Amino acid sequence: MAINECQYQFNNRKWNCSTKNFLHGKNLFGKIVDRACRETAFIYAITSAGVAHAISRACSEGTIESCTCDYSHPRAARGSFASNNAASNVVSPQGKDWVWGGCSDNIAFGFKFSREFVDTGERGSTQREKMNLHNNEAGRATVSAEMRRECKCHGMSGSCSIKTCWMRLPSFRAVGDRLKDRFDGASKVMVSNNGHNRKNQGPLNGNNQNFNNPPSRSRSSRTDQPQRNNKYSSNSLSTAATGGEIVTKSGKYNFELKPVNPQHKTPGTTDLVYFESSPSFCDRNPKLGIAGTKGRRCNDTSMSVDGCDLMCCGRGYDTQEIVVIERCDCIFKWCCEVECKTCQRTKVIHTCK
Repeated sequence: MAINECQYQFNNRKWNCSTKNFLHGKNLFGKIVDRACRETAFIYAITSAGVAHAISRACSEGTIESCTCDYSHPRAARGSFASNNAASNVVSPQGKDWVWGGCSDNIAFGFKFSREFVDTGERGSTQREKMNLHNNEAGRATVSAEMRRECKCHGMSGSCSIKTCWMRLPSFRAVGDRLKDRFDGASKVMVSNNGHNRKNQGPLNGNNQNFNNPPSRSRSSRTDQPQRNNKYSSNSLSTAATGGEIVTKSGKYNFELKPVNPQHKTPGTTDLVYFESSPSFCDRNPKLGIAGTKGRRCNDTSMSVDGCDLMCCGRGYDTQEIVVIERCDCIFKWCCEVECKTCQRTKVIHTCK
C-alpha cells in the first residue's frame, strides 16, 4: 500500500519512487535511503503511515484477533486520542440529533503498533535516527489528524431524526496527498545541542495526540500478548523499540529538531524533516541506485515538474507517434452486459534523451 501510494505521488517527478531494481537488495527503495534527504523522509513517513492505517482499519474489520473497534468517544479536539479511562472523557454531542456509536477505526492501536514495529532499531542516538523517528511519527500523526466523523441516519421514513456517528480513517490516498504536500514544504534541520524538550511541549511539537499513561519501561513488554479490547495503550513503548530514555511521560520523543534557518518555524508533528540535499536524479547513479530520467515520458506542454524541460534536464527529448487500440462507444445491454467497439487512435509521446 505504501509503495503504490509513493509511486502514484511521484509518478511525474524525476525520482519516481522506483523499486523494480531493488526487490532482491538490502533495501526495497535502494540506496537513496542511505542519504538523509527529503525523498528518504517521505519514504519513512508513508511507510509508517501505511502500517498505522492498515492495522487501524483491520481492527474495525475484525481481521485481527488482538484488537477490536474503538468504542471510546474522542475528545472534542480533532485528531486527539480517546483516553483509556472511559467515563471521564465521554463527550456529549452539542446537539440532540446525533449520538456516538457504531464501530470506529482503532487508531490508538494502529498508532502504537506502528511505533513498535516501524521504530524498532531507531534508538535516537544519532542525528539520522532522530530524523527517522520524527518522520515516522509524522506519517502516523497525519493518519490520526485526518480521521473524520461519519454518521448514519435513523428515523421513520428516512426522517433522520437521530444519527449514530463514529470516527473513520481517511482513504490512504488522502494521507498520501497530505504527506506529499509536507514533502514539498519539508524542513531542513539540525539537532539541538541542549538535548532537552521545549517547555510544555513534546519534541515533535505535536498537539493532536493525547497520551495519558507513561511509557512502559519493561523490556518484556514487547513479548506480552495484547488484550482483546479497544483500550490498547497508545504510548506504552518498550525500551527495545526506542531506547526507553528518549520517550517522555507524555508519550513523545525526547529530542528537539531545529531548522537550519532560524527564521523558519520549528518543525511540527506532521512536518517532514531532512538534513542533506537531494542528489541529482537527472543522470544514472548506480552508487545511489538512481536510474536517471533517460527514456522517461514527459509532457511537452507542461511548465511543471513533469514538463520535458525539467524532466529531461535540458538534454532534449524525442517525439514519436504510436497507434493505441482501446475500447470505445460502450453501451449497456439488458441484462447484464456491456458491449464496446474497438477503436484506434494516434497518440504522440515524448521521451527524454
